[in-house]
Amino acid sequence: MQQIKNIIFDLGGVFLNINFELTNQAFKELGVDRFEAMFNQHHSNDLFELLETGKLSTAEFYEAFRKESNTDLSNQQIQAAWNALLLDFPVERIAWLNEIKDRYNIFLFSNTNEIHYDQFILDFSKAFPGKDFNGHFIKAYYSQTLGLRKPYVESYQQIIAEQQLNPAETLFIDDTIKNIEGAKLAGLQTIHLLAPQTVLDLNL
Repeated sequence: MQQIKNIIFDLGGVFLNINFELTNQAFKELGVDRFEAMFNQHHSNDLFELLETGKLSTAEFYEAFRKESNTDLSNQQIQAAWNALLLDFPVERIAWLNEIKDRYNIFLFSNTNEIHYDQFILDFSKAFPGKDFNGHFIKAYYSQTLGLRKPYVESYQQIIAEQQLNPAETLFIDDTIKNIEGAKLAGLQTIHLLAPQTVLDLNL
């Protein structure tokens, strides 16, 4: 591996613990039996791609979800089930992040959406009072504001161009293999972070 000067981190499964099955189960309990086919760690159908690239507002998503799932769920029911996958920010990983940012130029790139973003930012502020999660990074990129999402190579290229990064000197860390493959196409160095491994196990 060439000498690394920059690191782009994923969020879920890296700093934020997540569990897709909790959201799948929550929707099943609400009568949405095929949710896992619509959205999981490795696949998002068009509805969720539109949400995660900011092309669909939260209100439009709720309405479209009711139509696609053939339910009359309330916005609150959908929101609660959708957010069920969001867990905690382990303290030791945030401490590690505070240390690593002094040695590398660090960035965040997460496939997410306004509903999840509002919830995990609130959760972080409760767990770490007075701390700004996004402030740990030179810039935190979120798919719904970037207008692009992983694993499409254009999403990485946009960040590389905006930050004037040398891909060969830039490491991308993610827990999803499709995202790793997309990053490689953009010329980035990569680490596929597989559970139970965490960032604390990385030799950086």
